[in-house]
Amino acid sequence: MSSRGRTVAALSAIVLTISLMPPAAGAAAAQPAKAQPAKAQPAKAQPAAAIALGDAEHALIRFRLPSEAALQRLVAEGADIAARPRTSAGGAVLADLVVDAAQLAALTGDGAQAVQVIQREGDTAGRATASPQRLAADTLQFLQAYWWTTGGRTFLQTQVATTAADDPDVEITVTWTTADGATGSYQLVRFEDSGEYQYHYAVPQPLPAQITPNSPIQVVATSSLGGKSRTVTPAVWPNATPPALPSGYQKDFVEAYMTPADIAARIKRLKRQYPKLLDVLNLPNRTQGYRRTAVAYLGDPNVAAVVVDSVKFGDQGMNGVQVKTVDPGTADQPLSAAYRDRVLTVKLATDAGGKVISSTDDVAAFLSAKYPRQFRASVEAGSAGLPMPVAGPVALDDGLKGTEVSPKPWTVQALRIGKVRDGSKTGVLAYSQEHAREWATPLVTLEFAERLLANYATDPATKQLVDSVDIFVIPTVNPDGANYSFNDYNFQRKNLVNHCTGTSRDPRYRDSWGVDVNRNYAVGSYFDGYVGGSANCLSGTYAGTAELSEAESSNVIALAGAHPNIKFALNVHSYGGYFMWPPGAYRADGRVTLPRPSIDESKFFLDSARRIVGAISAERGTVTWPSYTGPVADVLYSAAGNSADQLYYDLGIDAWDFEIGNDIWNESTQEWEGVGFQPPFDEAHAESQEYAGGLVELVRIASEQPRP
Repeated sequence: MSSRGRTVAALSAIVLTISLMPPAAGAAAAQPAKAQPAKAQPAKAQPAAAIALGDAEHALIRFRLPSEAALQRLVAEGADIAARPRTSAGGAVLADLVVDAAQLAALTGDGAQAVQVIQREGDTAGRATASPQRLAADTLQFLQAYWWTTGGRTFLQTQVATTAADDPDVEITVTWTTADGATGSYQLVRFEDSGEYQYHYAVPQPLPAQITPNSPIQVVATSSLGGKSRTVTPAVWPNATPPALPSGYQKDFVEAYMTPADIAARIKRLKRQYPKLLDVLNLPNRTQGYRRTAVAYLGDPNVAAVVVDSVKFGDQGMNGVQVKTVDPGTADQPLSAAYRDRVLTVKLATDAGGKVISSTDDVAAFLSAKYPRQFRASVEAGSAGLPMPVAGPVALDDGLKGTEVSPKPWTVQALRIGKVRDGSKTGVLAYSQEHAREWATPLVTLEFAERLLANYATDPATKQLVDSVDIFVIPTVNPDGANYSFNDYNFQRKNLVNHCTGTSRDPRYRDSWGVDVNRNYAVGSYFDGYVGGSANCLSGTYAGTAELSEAESSNVIALAGAHPNIKFALNVHSYGGYFMWPPGAYRADGRVTLPRPSIDESKFFLDSARRIVGAISAERGTVTWPSYTGPVADVLYSAAGNSADQLYYDLGIDAWDFEIGNDIWNESTQEWEGVGFQPPFDEAHAESQEYAGGLVELVRIASEQPRP
């Protein structure tokens, strides 16, 4: 779409602020889980009694919380809520949380039930207040009513709004009837966001028989206040099918999870193989690299300690530097230090009787002042004002475990695919792995790219697309964080740049350092007062020190800005099965979103989404739910400073977002089950195939638009 008219429309929104909350310091302080590698198995619901974690183990677990209040307490405590919580008809809340053993015990002790281990850390081994007055009656309106069939099972999803919006106790029931007379009903649950009523909803409901367009179902909603909607015939979703693939069409180019080094090697091979169709672009901002400063506890953190941290990175000669404190053994000695032969020796101060009198605060301040170019020092949390012990020597270390990963700054690369690559053709940008732990996302973008290249010579439809569209692909936006996720802590979300100061640099927080790349962009940002980012450097949604402070985010904008023919973009994330577009953020007061797309643009976004969702479902029947299709701020949460918003509002690019990894229906439990950030590879492979098909459909849509 070329029109850039922006109007603020009064559309209902379904933002979940709670999903944006960062881990609290206590949650972040947990030591990285080091569970023994377990054989990867598809996640299955387990009885609460069967779910347990090792002392140092983390896991992504789906909990049934006893109430919305319990969820709000978790939000206030900064729990790591991984996906959008859901409220069931009985008032319980299903929420996916990353927890350790202590947090699991605390949650279950407070009445939460662990219903599914979605993913353990070890699974990745080998996968490289007062109620308002009740209204006398209400009016009900269906906002959504759709059905689809997959795997021989028909599902129905509805959303209903009531005019009794101020009544928190109103109950809404949907009754369905099929053409053959079968009938049933289910209860909806109320959804509020930022204090604003949005609607009542339910997750997709299974129906007892497969429905066809010639025998549609009908639905009607009734409320506990006596309201009744008109009878509605749900529409087929998504009601779009891509062209059939020709015989001999080449696909399935990914065989395993891919590290940044694997991706770089694949890019190099593709350039050699397809020199006439492919350019490799080195993006301008090199990342920090897989490296960190070297750090150690001087003393015992269980008694009293100072954190000593190198100014340079560990690989720059600081790994292995030793530090120690000594008792000078004589009276009236001042606090002093010497740094020789890679050993930092701190002589503690003594009084007239020869007793050591230096405190932890004294030592931390002294070292930072005396050696500002070599060391930082801070008092370990809980050690403030305590006597400094005689301790050491201890060796500084960056703590990184990926011994085969280069520590050097990383040059992020993009593929440019097309017969004509001079800016005269409409451009499409696909990019992935802004969040490090989303391992399956580069598989999607690389599978997509290789399909276009491999089928160019044999498939006329692919040739037409590559001849008429200029395609840009960034497989891994955040290579440093990805390296950390593969080698150190698989739940790492952010990059490796540590902006923390003071006690937040304590090595116990090493798995919480970094910037959330997809909160670091310059439109609708935390710095502009929008919800979804954080100033807390330990938060999972830490927005950085300023808009575009990070190399990773700056690279995406630099690429798009340098190629004004790019008119479409799609950002690939995981997990949850969403397909979204702007606006992606709102202000808390009044829940005011960024300007809504115009009516025409909104229609284009939705019409295109139907086509792309249809292309995704063509692979194995996976259907992105209609309730998960729409503006980010409506169907997921407010994501202040996300990349799609800057591409759309600043650069005039129609920008979408995938969250691959749809919930899977478990017929035996009659429940939807999550797949996680790093599912067993068979699932990740399936996701790569279906969502690559969705990207091809986006290119097909772009090819139908006027030239830039």
